[in-house]
Amino acid sequence: MDITTVIGTFLGFGLVVASMVMGPGGLTIFVHVPSMMIVFGGTFAVIMMNFPGSDLRQLVKVILRTYFFKLNTPADEIDRVIEYANLARKEGLLALEEKLKEVDDRFFGKGIQLVIDGFGADTVRDIMDIEAEWQRQRHVQGKSMLDALGSMAPAFGMIGTLVGLVQMLQNLSDPSSIGGGMATALLTTLYGAMAANMVFIPLAGKLDVRAKQEILLRELMIEGIVAIQSGEKPQLVKEMLKSFLAPSERDAVEA
Repeated sequence: MDITTVIGTFLGFGLVVASMVMGPGGLTIFVHVPSMMIVFGGTFAVIMMNFPGSDLRQLVKVILRTYFFKLNTPADEIDRVIEYANLARKEGLLALEEKLKEVDDRFFGKGIQLVIDGFGADTVRDIMDIEAEWQRQRHVQGKSMLDALGSMAPAFGMIGTLVGLVQMLQNLSDPSSIGGGMATALLTTLYGAMAANMVFIPLAGKLDVRAKQEILLRELMIEGIVAIQSGEKPQLVKEMLKSFLAPSERDAVEA
């Protein structure tokens, strides 16, 4: 679980909700079903128009990934590659097959399996580069959906505001209708701003950061797996992979 995303979400909503509760009228005055229908219903309806169904089915997974999927650190991946390099050098590449059962990363597991199957270094690199590129494209598509949600939610908030103003201006002679029109006008803007700036845009930013981190890990894995296939010395592999780390992180790997 990505604890910073969870804390940020609860902290952001908690502060806003707390300020609503402490104000006059309490929380109930901020609950307006027609405004929710305009903002959330309209936003997701337009998303359905903008993206194919196959991508939309992945939207929930994309959102959950930002909360619950935790990446290994580059230092952890280097340690794992060195462990496999030592085993392959001592007992041969086929000895990796038993170790493969412990791998929970499909990308790393696929690369090691290619090595076990006897593919050459260039072939392994080409296959893994293609796999990494497709993973990058999936991240780009997920981010584009969240970006679209972040831009459309405020737009529907403005649409709701206009609807509320029209309703209010059409019934100025009836004071009882003014409150409902103003609620629609103001609360749709509030809902749109909250959805965009507290959910969709931050999640898109987190997904972009995670995608860049994952690309770095994939490149590190590819270099390590190719080095294992080539029979490089584990110490040489370590020194090569340490170039993926910031200088401040290299001492930890050495230790």
